[in-house]
Amino acid sequence: MRWQTLSRYENVGLPPFGSFQARLSCVNQFIRFMKIALFASNAVGREVAQFLGAEGDPPVCLILDSRDADGLNAQIVGCSSLEVSAIFYSDSLAEAQTLEALRGLGLDLAILAWWPYILKQELISIPRLGCLNFHPSYLPYNRGKHYNFWALVEGAPFGVTLHWVGEGVDCGDIAFQSRIETTWEDTGATLYQKAQAEMVRLFKEKFPEIRQGKIPRIPQELEKGSFHRAAELDAASRIELDKSVTARELLNVLRARTFPPHPAAWFEEGGDRYEVRVEITKVRDAEQD
Repeated sequence: MRWQTLSRYENVGLPPFGSFQARLSCVNQFIRFMKIALFASNAVGREVAQFLGAEGDPPVCLILDSRDADGLNAQIVGCSSLEVSAIFYSDSLAEAQTLEALRGLGLDLAILAWWPYILKQELISIPRLGCLNFHPSYLPYNRGKHYNFWALVEGAPFGVTLHWVGEGVDCGDIAFQSRIETTWEDTGATLYQKAQAEMVRLFKEKFPEIRQGKIPRIPQELEKGSFHRAAELDAASRIELDKSVTARELLNVLRARTFPPHPAAWFEEGGDRYEVRVEITKVRDAEQD
């Protein structure tokens, strides 16, 4: 944390000098003044905004997705209790006026809670410590798009990661991670839901360390992981009716694309296109007769 200004201690009514206990109290109070910018989208962004408010550490500014696809922006704003001047939107982040306003806040850290856009370097460089992104995969596996599909199709380790934002997509240093076990009953939908819940849980668990600036930077072993683009999904979801594949491979594709109301795995016959979804239910445990 920064210790440079006497005025900041005075502003919170705490003594800059005095007994050890008084100075320790001053330090503890000062730590709580980390200036956080929250980039919030989706239900995850709402949960993080609620949590920060409940912890007494609300963000000093809020950046929202202009599309508001889930209709949650108003709820996120309500959790933050910020003035209109401290709320920004994704479609204005490239504007000089917005960048200047963010620089003027003296930000320590930016938290990207389920943020759907890639940040430009001029924005990444504004917070003193950097930007922490929520990524719903167990990095370095499944960087990029459609983590819930590829985790099942490729059988890669699944989980969630808080990582530092750097150059490139999802390739910054890892701060915190958590594994999520998968079963045959999982689908693209269940992995999406599990990732959201675990991402919020991990952030809450690690927030005391984040608040104090004790955030690891562990380089990713990118050569061991994988990266996928959005354009790969449709072709990877196609079922070739006359192609030989294992039952395992077929079931993994079917369940990976089972995420209503989104499109499913598909095949064509006579020029017509069909979609296929699947439900797998465990009916007996391994130890049972």
